[in-house]
Amino acid sequence: MTKGEQTREMIIERSAALFNKKGMAATAMSDVMDVTGLSKGSLYVHFDNKDVLVEAVVDYNLALLEQRTLMAINKFDNPKDKLFAYIDINRNSLNPPVEGGCPMLNFGMEADDQNEVVREKVAGQVNKTQQMIVDIITQGIRQGVFKADWDYKEFAALMFAMIEGGVMISRTTRKNDKTMIINRTLKKMIEAQLC
Repeated sequence: MTKGEQTREMIIERSAALFNKKGMAATAMSDVMDVTGLSKGSLYVHFDNKDVLVEAVVDYNLALLEQRTLMAINKFDNPKDKLFAYIDINRNSLNPPVEGGCPMLNFGMEADDQNEVVREKVAGQVNKTQQMIVDIITQGIRQGVFKADWDYKEFAALMFAMIEGGVMISRTTRKNDKTMIINRTLKKMIEAQLC
């Protein structure tokens, strides 16, 4: 990796949590200058404009969330345990897997009507995450862990929506009580589908 590539990566890494916490619009290049220690001119050597940096930061945060999620899930072989691990990684929204909260939720809501490129990136990750849930359940059905008649595609959408909704509730109320209800409910729903 060249020195320029290293600097570019450093800018992305150091500003990732900043954008995830403050948002794309509210984060100024002066904020990025503060966390990186670079001048505005140095930043623009590596990023043509703020939008280019935002896109790189969104990619970084989404990849980090996916990496940490897969690390938690891949500790297990049993499909039920994998689903439980996915639920558990999102159990404490006040101590999230990515600093600043769920980047799908944070960037997705801000980009909805404002930034089509970022909206598409988040939509891609949303679809990928739901497909991961579907794939785990499909594997479980093939292995005889789950009932063959489970409407797993519907459940995957419901599970994802409940978890993300729980994250939003917890982050805004600064309480995890609703997330814990969602956690228990989803686990009961999964256990009801065991063979």
